[in-house]
Amino acid sequence: MGTMKTTLILVLTGALLGIVVASLAVPPALAWYTAPGGLPQGTQIQALVQIPQVIRYATERLMHWQLIGACIGAALGFAVGIVIKFRAHPTTTEPAARKTAA
Repeated sequence: MGTMKTTLILVLTGALLGIVVASLAVPPALAWYTAPGGLPQGTQIQALVQIPQVIRYATERLMHWQLIGACIGAALGFAVGIVIKFRAHPTTTEPAARKTAA
């Protein structure tokens, strides 16, 4: 029961760390992806955008990648839990009993 608890804690911790990493990495990636290229520095871009659609797009992308980060983190936490389980309990074999008289 103890290894199951440890593995569950590692899965949840991994999912939380995946969410944090996605929250830190996705906004700069979205800014880079949506920035126009090939313009001189300091040039203002004249554009008409619909702010609600832009906000919806950005939040959907962020939540999507947070979900992916949580899944990846949970899988890594599960893998670490499995590795810890097998390292904590090494398999030992009993020597074979002799059936014939020596």
